[in-house]
Amino acid sequence: MSTTKKILLVLGLIILFGIGFLAYGIFINPKSPKGSVAFKNEKLEISVDYYRPYKKDRLLFGPSSEGALVPYGVYWRLGANFATVFETQSSIGFHGRKLAAGAYRMYAIPYADHWVIALNNEAGAFGYNPPDYANDIMRVNVPVQTNDKSIEQFTIDFVEDSTGVSLRMRWDTTTVLIGIQ
Repeated sequence: MSTTKKILLVLGLIILFGIGFLAYGIFINPKSPKGSVAFKNEKLEISVDYYRPYKKDRLLFGPSSEGALVPYGVYWRLGANFATVFETQSSIGFHGRKLAAGAYRMYAIPYADHWVIALNNEAGAFGYNPPDYANDIMRVNVPVQTNDKSIEQFTIDFVEDSTGVSLRMRWDTTTVLIGIQ
């Protein structure tokens, strides 16, 4: 076997192992495991697919000058890895605004006292890069609530009470609720 063929074989193996390592880290055993949550009643059928990072003693929300993982005023994919996908099977009210049935990329721009939650047509995209903002369907401002107890792993769920259903996002001592009608 010639030297050129040996070099190409070694390079091919390195590339193959690199692709395998990335696939293992993202799909098979991600550091931020995949989460899915769904809500269904006689009027609503909603689901959210996202990846669930851990706090790991890091400053999560705050100014970038303080080294925050999720800096104020900057795009955040609401999790890790792939973009968060919000899907509804029928038209709903989303924080008081009408939303047509469909699957949407959901992301946030967090601030200290509120988050801007956006729904975008780019469902299924890898979340590292910001979306094309021209494809935003809607943006809503949602107030931030503070918890007494710290939540280690980013969690999205649905809560139902006498006023209706809310999509709840919690991480560290931060909670954001979005009313769903």
